[in-house]
Amino acid sequence: MTNAPDPRRFTQITDWVFDLDNTLYPHHSNLFSQIDVKMTAYVSELLQLPRDDARKLQKELYLEYGTTLNGLMERHKIDPDDFLNKVHDIDYSWVDPNPKLGEAIKALPGRKFIFTNGDRGHAERTARQLGILDHFDDIFDIIAAGLLPKPAAATYDKFVALHRISGPNAVMFEDLARNLAVPKALGMTTVLIVPNNFEPTFTEIWERDADHEDDVDYVTDDLAGFLSSILKAPPA
Repeated sequence: MTNAPDPRRFTQITDWVFDLDNTLYPHHSNLFSQIDVKMTAYVSELLQLPRDDARKLQKELYLEYGTTLNGLMERHKIDPDDFLNKVHDIDYSWVDPNPKLGEAIKALPGRKFIFTNGDRGHAERTARQLGILDHFDDIFDIIAAGLLPKPAAATYDKFVALHRISGPNAVMFEDLARNLAVPKALGMTTVLIVPNNFEPTFTEIWERDADHEDDVDYVTDDLAGFLSSILKAPPA
């Protein structure tokens, strides 16, 4: 399911854009599962629902509004800061430091960004645990996006305008193919990050993105290895 990069395809890249969860750290670390449990608990407490009913509603909100947060704000006018603080109160030691990834990101020519539907604090804590935080020029989080999550086109437009990014000179790395549709339309090179030893099924059907195969240029289950392969490109 993975395909090796053609280093020549990346010689013009000056801006490297990375999603955070299940992209910069591997899916098998299971860090996001902690956030998922916290979100279910938040919905359960807010609406006084049994856990199973709260989880079902949480996934409905995710599918309809892009994030659970967005759905809760639309339907129940919750305080986004309260939600973000509670669901990101997790144990970051589940993520192992990744020196190889850090070396590869540091060596990339140009600017590097984290672009996440989470908040800055969560991104900083995760990247710090990975040992890669110092290699990024900026973090564009859900607050910077005006609480409008990916894959909303307006959010990408805001990010691109803020950092004056030209699509053909940028690449985006994501674990959800639907979040690569707008970058692809903007002319970016797109890379889908999948779990290690990925099989063409997801454990939860709501995560499937079969309609977005054409938005994906490359697929890899090894981000550090993929970046290292790009860096082997001969001088232009």
